[in-house]
Amino acid sequence: MKKFKFGNVKIQKVDPSQLNDRLLLINLYFTQGLALFVALIVLFFQKRNPITVLKFPENPEFVYWGIGLAGCMLLIDMLLSKFVLEEALDDGGINTMLFQNRPVWHIILIALIVSICEELLFRGAIQHGLGPYWTSVLFAAIHIRYLKHWIPTGWVFASSYGLGFIYVQTGTLWAPIICHFLIDLISGLAIKYRRET
Repeated sequence: MKKFKFGNVKIQKVDPSQLNDRLLLINLYFTQGLALFVALIVLFFQKRNPITVLKFPENPEFVYWGIGLAGCMLLIDMLLSKFVLEEALDDGGINTMLFQNRPVWHIILIALIVSICEELLFRGAIQHGLGPYWTSVLFAAIHIRYLKHWIPTGWVFASSYGLGFIYVQTGTLWAPIICHFLIDLISGLAIKYRRET
């Protein structure tokens, strides 16, 4: 049996045109599964129960925080897309490939899975140890497709900091989950239904 050598592993930038729909979905669900796995490991070492972290609060105030921040973020995103050159906001076409031909139920499912997995990892686990600032730096860094332009990188950082802020204010992970879900859902639906100009 041949030994596996890490030196033979090559990391290279993937052009979105090289991805087919199946490969894109495998990558998406694999990364979200990995985020969930890492979140559970971090929570384990923090001696925190994921069920407690995801406990649904009795006070509905968190819903207002989540919807309010999502509304503000979508408004800022809309203004950025109106006044900033398109190439400065380019994500390489990944979001278009992901959402353009996807059925609505699948866009909802993707938004739900991504919001729960990423918020459990970043706000639920990592922010507990690093605080909102460094968690936001890490969150921006993993959204690698935005790193070639400073505007989307800054926007991802600011968005992450906002999610961390509402988590601190409400004391529940469900506020950033709702916000993240609404942003991904509305952005995905906008990509699906936008008219080409």
